[in-house]
Amino acid sequence: MPDILGKKTGKKAGQGHAKMTIELHTWNTPNGRKISVALEEMGLPYRVIPVNISKGEQMAPQFLKLSPNNKIPAILDPDGPDGKPVSIFESGAILLYLGEKTGKFLPKSLSGRIPVYEWLMWQMGGFGPMPGQVHHFIALENEQDRAYGLKRYMAETRRLYGVLDRRLEARDFVAGELSVADFAILGWAWRHPRHKVDLADFPHVKRWYEALMARPAVKRGMEAKLD
Repeated sequence: MPDILGKKTGKKAGQGHAKMTIELHTWNTPNGRKISVALEEMGLPYRVIPVNISKGEQMAPQFLKLSPNNKIPAILDPDGPDGKPVSIFESGAILLYLGEKTGKFLPKSLSGRIPVYEWLMWQMGGFGPMPGQVHHFIALENEQDRAYGLKRYMAETRRLYGVLDRRLEARDFVAGELSVADFAILGWAWRHPRHKVDLADFPHVKRWYEALMARPAVKRGMEAKLD
């Protein structure tokens, strides 16, 4: 587990001078992919510092300094507000920070930001926690332990896909223009096979998903080695 100042080597992605490179402390999860995709789309140089959650590295005291909730991802930006280093935890907060920092994928007007905020919070509060429960129960070996949880959380996960499908019926992206809300939702839609969801059942989600995954920067973000 590298220290939070990045003194040990980690996987480097993007381009740029090392001292201005954002450290992305993460693992290969939907929440981690949100940030690698956003960093690629925004053209920001970053360096991946893997936090192996299967080995409990997220509980290490040095990571706690970055993420008080012991959850990935977290970032350390050496060029934060007023040129001072800043660390941010929680993927939604990171996305909003990066949008503010770059002026990209976050509308300037309040009226334009409202749907971004709405759909980002929708993802953080529902389309993440609910499929996350599917991930948990589907991995259980005992069928009795699996059955109730899977029935409950797979039904709610499919409902949320339906909400997203209706939202995308008349628009290309959830907030109109491409935004950090799309990156947040994409991180979880990426795991649709694990959710046992066929995107053909949600044609507007399927169109949106395929359009995003075809973007070169999204492809780089999805292929970046996070573990």
